[in-house]
Amino acid sequence: MNATAAVAAAVVPAAGRGERLGPGAPKALRELGGVPLLVHAVRALARSRAVGLVVVAAPADGVAEVVGLLDSHGLDGKDVRVVAGGATRQESVRLGLAAIPSEVEIVLVHDAARPLVPVEVVDAVAAAVRAGAEAVVPAVPLADTVKRVESNPGLPEPVLDTPDRATLRAVQTPQGFRRETLAEVHARALAEEARGGLPPVTDDAGLVERFGGRVVVVPGHEEAFKVTRPLDLVLAEAVLARRRASDGY
Repeated sequence: MNATAAVAAAVVPAAGRGERLGPGAPKALRELGGVPLLVHAVRALARSRAVGLVVVAAPADGVAEVVGLLDSHGLDGKDVRVVAGGATRQESVRLGLAAIPSEVEIVLVHDAARPLVPVEVVDAVAAAVRAGAEAVVPAVPLADTVKRVESNPGLPEPVLDTPDRATLRAVQTPQGFRRETLAEVHARALAEEARGGLPPVTDDAGLVERFGGRVVVVPGHEEAFKVTRPLDLVLAEAVLARRRASDGY
């Protein structure tokens, strides 16, 4: 792998509404410590020396707004581009991937709603792909016991079994991929979708698994949690305040 190919590009799908956070601006544009979640997420990627380009897939009707938003915040001189995203996360990742130069061989995909991922997690994911893995996810052990249930929303749900949590992990982002692997699984998923096939998966590593690829796990970090609900935003504010007090973050 030559030097240019060894530098990763990152795609940040940020076209969704994120309605669980309540009414208002799209989730990626909600503020954390006075700065939009999206800006925090892009900054987290830009801090990594392993990342040379960040592509943001913005709402189709909000590209100019996102460009202006990112231009108004310093991003350490990294190459940051904004493209129109799609109606689904998969489509947004596919459109972001298409904007990455062909010579780039390592691609990370990061949730805009994970604004506080530490740089060492970004570095570890990119390094694992560079070392030969085709797909890498950061993850943390589960603290809670997990029950598998028979789905019955709104009513008591019968428990089917209790998986051994020692074998379970809560997956985070950025997830890392060899570019050819990510492009192939997205192309196959698009073909399946056209035939009315399987439903979308919740992350890109799930696509690799669906089509028989091998995914490996590297250690994630407890501060790389996803801001999905109002309580998550409260926790993120506390983490950010601690960082700012201790290291001027």
